[in-house]
Amino acid sequence: MKTYKIAIIGCGKVAHLHAKAIKNISNAKLTAVWNRQYKESVENFTVQFNAKFYDNIAIMIHENDIDLAIVCTPHPFHKDVAIEAARAGANVLVEKPLASTLEDCDAIINECKNAGVRLGVISQRRWYAPVQRIRQAIDAGKIGTPVLGTVNMLGWRDRAYYDSDPWRGTWDMEGGGVLVNQAPHQLDILLWYMGEIDEVYGIWSNLNHPYIEVEDTALAIIKFKNGGIGNIIVSNSQKPGIYGKVQIHGSNGASVGVQTDGGAMFIAGMSSVLEPPVNDLWTVPGEEEMLKDWVREDSELFERIDPTVYYIERQLEDFMQALDENREPLVTGTIGRKTVELFTAIYRSTRDHAPVKFPLKFENTVDMDGRLH
Repeated sequence: MKTYKIAIIGCGKVAHLHAKAIKNISNAKLTAVWNRQYKESVENFTVQFNAKFYDNIAIMIHENDIDLAIVCTPHPFHKDVAIEAARAGANVLVEKPLASTLEDCDAIINECKNAGVRLGVISQRRWYAPVQRIRQAIDAGKIGTPVLGTVNMLGWRDRAYYDSDPWRGTWDMEGGGVLVNQAPHQLDILLWYMGEIDEVYGIWSNLNHPYIEVEDTALAIIKFKNGGIGNIIVSNSQKPGIYGKVQIHGSNGASVGVQTDGGAMFIAGMSSVLEPPVNDLWTVPGEEEMLKDWVREDSELFERIDPTVYYIERQLEDFMQALDENREPLVTGTIGRKTVELFTAIYRSTRDHAPVKFPLKFENTVDMDGRLH
């Protein structure tokens, strides 16, 4: 079995989760790390995970024959480091979202294609058992055709959260608010279930965080190409944080759903996952009574694992297996771009007071593609 040499690019809070996940995988080795600056926290990171520090990505990849580079920098800085890693010959796995703009997404995708390397985007909630259970039910035709999909993610971020890193809460350093940072997991799952989008009407606002530039709340109505419709409500304005839910309703009247997050919402490096991900809705004919057993099984698994690391392990294993089998990983760069396309449409729709038709291309405008409406 091939042992994959892995480098982490960016040593912030989420990088610790990836480093722990790598440590738990027998055929993966964290070999090197890159950070823009060498400081005490970076030194502690390299010592804790026994990895060599570099301030040059290409040199790091060439000297260590790196197979995979995991990008953990703030969102607007994904593009340059991902491209540098790809050009040096490493496969690239990027923390969600792929980037904060469509322009950056397209640049990363094109450079990885030109370099002949694989590109993936972290969306580890796809590996939750209740999330996969829904995908399997859809594939098996148990709900007919998905005709209505909803995302409800009601959470909370306080001032201490935004003060914890200088890049948080700003357009140029974070690229957006709840849509860009907290919602991508649920948006990705919705798109995985419902398919391609035809049109989006959206609106965003800052309801109770006057000390940040970006949105803390957003809503959208979606028309899918399969004829289905959808609704999104995501917010960081409900104290102390309530839940994240994705629910799908089928053409035969059956419904399935998952609560991906419960209690106070998870914050990498600042909190733990409080409640297990579980199916919270299941009306598939003949399977209604199975829900309580699944909730028990998933809750028992939750108690045995570190959920902040376990599912990243599963996605890393999928990516490495994809390299072994010369296939695409489950969550490719192109798939990751779809989430960015969706939240970009919401920004543009708010700016233009009109629905936005898909597909979207980058708009070279002075308003950050609709953010500064």
